[in-house]
Amino acid sequence: MSTALVGLMAGMALGFAGWFGGFGAFLLVAALGAVGFVLGRLVDEGTDLRAFLGGRDRERR
Repeated sequence: MSTALVGLMAGMALGFAGWFGGFGAFLLVAALGAVGFVLGRLVDEGTDLRAFLGGRDRERR
């Protein structure tokens, strides 16, 4: 699945949450989406939390 398609689906989900549930639902969907994104990245790249939070600058040194 392309990044553009994932972004489109996330934007549509946030739009529907904002339209039907109000601003609180919008924030809840955005926060849960961010948590899902972080967990998905951790699963894809392994479970090394320090390397994930440290960024890519430490790998170059």
